[in-house]
Amino acid sequence: QVQLVESGGGLVQAGGSLRLSCAASGRTFSSYAMGWFRQAPGKEREFVAAISWSGLNTHFADSVKGRFTIARDNAKNTLYLQMNSLKPEDTAVYYCAARRKGLVFVYTLSDDYNDWGQGTQVTVSS
Repeated sequence: QVQLVESGGGLVQAGGSLRLSCAASGRTFSSYAMGWFRQAPGKEREFVAAISWSGLNTHFADSVKGRFTIARDNAKNTLYLQMNSLKPEDTAVYYCAARRKGLVFVYTLSDDYNDWGQGTQVTVSS
C-alpha cells in the first residue's frame, strides 16, 4: 500500500496552466503504475492520464491530449500532471492513484487502482 497526497490545485483563468503534484510514501514508488483521474460535480470520476512504473509509457484521455502531460520522478516519489490551455470544463477534483505494476504498462480504469489520494480542487474560470 502507498499513501498519496495531491497538491497544486487552485483557481486559474481559461487558457492558463497549473501543475499538480502527488507525493507518495514508501520506498517502492517505482514499483507502481500511476494515474490521474478527475471528478466534476454531478459527474462520475473519469480517467485523465496514466504513466507506467518506469515513466516510459503514458496515455491520455482524448479530452486532454495535447494539453496535459504526465511525468514522474521516482527518486523523489512524486507524480506530476502539467495542465496547459485549461478550459472551464477541466474544473474538477483531481485524484492521483497507484497500483502495483502488472502485465500492462498503463491502466485507464479506476477499478484498476488500489490506492487513492484525497484529491485537489482545480477551478478554471471563463
